[in-house]
Amino acid sequence: MTDTEVFLKKFQKELASGTVALVLLTVLSRASQPLYGYQIAKQLEGSSEGVIAGKQSALYPVLRNLEGAGLAESEIEPSISGPPRRYYRITDLGRDVQRQWAESWQATRDFVDQTLAEKHA
Repeated sequence: MTDTEVFLKKFQKELASGTVALVLLTVLSRASQPLYGYQIAKQLEGSSEGVIAGKQSALYPVLRNLEGAGLAESEIEPSISGPPRRYYRITDLGRDVQRQWAESWQATRDFVDQTLAEKHA
C-alpha cells in the first residue's frame, strides 16, 4: 500500500465515523416501519460507494449508541427463519437531532465544496 493510499484509508475512516450516526438516523427517519440491522445495511449498500459498504457489523455499535442517547429505540421480535431480530425506530428527539445534524452537515459540505472549488491565484 502506498503512502497516499494509507492516508486516503485513514481519511475515509475518520470521515465515515463522523457521519454514520447521521446516515443511520436519516434511514430510520425515512422508514415507514421499524428496521433491523440487515435491512439498514442493505439500504446503504448500494449508495455508500465504499464508505460504509461491507461494514455491516460496524453499524450495530452506532445503533446501540443512538439508542443509549435516546435518539432511537429498539424492540426484539422473534423471527421465523432464524434468531430473534432487533428492530430500530427513531424517536421524536432523534428526529429533531437528525434535522439539526443534517443542517450542520449541509453547511459543512457547502463550505468544503466551496473551498475545494476556489481557484488559487
